[in-house]
Amino acid sequence: MRISGFASGMDIDQMVSDLMKAERIPMNKLTQQKQLLEWKRDDYRDLNKLLTDFRNLSFDMTLQRTYSQKQVTSSNTKVTAIASSTAANASYTISDVTVATAASNSTSGFVTSGQTLESSKGLWEQRNKFTSGDAMSNMWTSKTVTQNDITIATETNSIKLAKGAIDTTSINGNGEITVNIGGIDKVYTVTTNTPVADLTDSQVLLDENTGILTFKDNIPAGSTVKGFNYDHFAFEFSMTTYNQQGEAVDETFSLDGTASMEDVMSKINASKLGVTAFYDEQSNTMMMTKREAGTFKDASATAEIEFGGLFLTSVIGLNETNEQGGTAAQVTINGVTTSRNSNTFSVNGVTFTLNENMSGESAVISVNNDTDKTFDAIKNYVEKYNELITKINEKTSQAVYRDYNPLTNEERESLSEKQIEQWEEKAKSGLLKNDSILTSGIGQLRSNFYEPLSGATGAFNQLAQIGISTSANYRDGGKLVINEVKLREAIQQDSASVMELFTANGADSSSQGLARRLRESVGTTIQQIEARAGNSMRTNQQFTLGRELLNVEKRISTFEMRLQQKESRYWRQFTAMEKAINISNNQSMQLMSQFYNNG
Repeated sequence: MRISGFASGMDIDQMVSDLMKAERIPMNKLTQQKQLLEWKRDDYRDLNKLLTDFRNLSFDMTLQRTYSQKQVTSSNTKVTAIASSTAANASYTISDVTVATAASNSTSGFVTSGQTLESSKGLWEQRNKFTSGDAMSNMWTSKTVTQNDITIATETNSIKLAKGAIDTTSINGNGEITVNIGGIDKVYTVTTNTPVADLTDSQVLLDENTGILTFKDNIPAGSTVKGFNYDHFAFEFSMTTYNQQGEAVDETFSLDGTASMEDVMSKINASKLGVTAFYDEQSNTMMMTKREAGTFKDASATAEIEFGGLFLTSVIGLNETNEQGGTAAQVTINGVTTSRNSNTFSVNGVTFTLNENMSGESAVISVNNDTDKTFDAIKNYVEKYNELITKINEKTSQAVYRDYNPLTNEERESLSEKQIEQWEEKAKSGLLKNDSILTSGIGQLRSNFYEPLSGATGAFNQLAQIGISTSANYRDGGKLVINEVKLREAIQQDSASVMELFTANGADSSSQGLARRLRESVGTTIQQIEARAGNSMRTNQQFTLGRELLNVEKRISTFEMRLQQKESRYWRQFTAMEKAINISNNQSMQLMSQFYNNG
């Protein structure tokens, strides 16, 4: 129990607080040390992210595609082309173009005159609207459904069965269903043509199309419609198309009688057939078109789109002999006439696209090196390098403000947010000043630029020869500058040699291209930083600063326990003093009382 100054009149709380402030000075230093370690770790990791990004970019700069981009021009928009990085610089004359056509097939008149087939309604429900009555009747297959028990969760007069398009005569084998209401089974006779208002207590109305059962009165919650079997109607159809290799692509579709024309179209469109199906209920027309122009069927096939099943062939009336299109493209390339299955085809790494028929005119396709993309890639690489070394130079040369230590919680309370921000900016400054890992790493990066490429086979073996050199201003800290005119001229003169300067893959550093050298040097620096500052995937035990943090945290925990003990001791001492003063005061009052009585 703590006694707070009632006898002595002193502010014991404040006195203990002041004493503990003095005791906490070593603790504050430990906390500040921990904060400095965390800031230093974060600074390392921020730089490591930049180094990792640059290493990834260096990998891209070792790839041939970075320097071998192609520029393709066409003199006529009726033919366009793109080229891969491996395509040779060349010119192609395209003439006498007949574009490939996509195969299509359509049908209409399969709905009875005066009727409208609603595309969103079930086909079985609208079966009487089709002109081909016999085919429509014959296309259905009957499938048995085992309906599980249905528990009525909320009082209602209707429930829905698992399937629609129902054969009423098959319900439970006897046209009856059983409902357990309050523990008593009640049998209902199924009817399909009695209005709800005219139902008796022992009848239930079935909507054959949707599978909804409707009772005359509500069925109480908790009741159970006992499971039973019934048959519902379904149908199937199939289609076959052909891919670019001439291989048959088959698809069989199985649908319930509740499926609509929209469902049929959706199934076809989502299939692997490569066909777009469309139905217009206003004109009663169904059309199917292959998405890819050209002819792909084999010699034994009758059409590009083949149909199977009564629904498509007899009910809808699709016939392969009515197919339109599905023709190959005809084109003359540099005087040689050829046939292509598609409007898009490749020759020597160049992919041509025939957009329109062309007779009596031609298109000249020119493939050349895209010097702009190569220039932009190299320029971007140099800029990223400059950004990297600028950031590292800033960190390793920051001023150290030794009078600015991390703020304690008490110090933060007396400052504004702006003041805290300004203070911490100075407290964080210089944590990596003259850091050996970073200064060594940046020194290695600089030396990579000065070393010529040993064994170069092209016109260039040094970056200075293509317009890339170190800044003459020592304040730039080794930044690179680009003579853009000289770089463009070098790319146009010998792009292969420029590429070799960056990508050469030799056995040692002197015979490796710049991008490979930098990638290895940056990788070494990244590993050294991770050994010191770790990364998000490492635990504190796995890197140097982490282990130092663990040690400081352990010391903080131990010191915290000591502070609690000291604070308890101070309170015990002051409490004992208060008790002694209180006893003394009581004795004085007793003496004074005796003197007063004797007088």
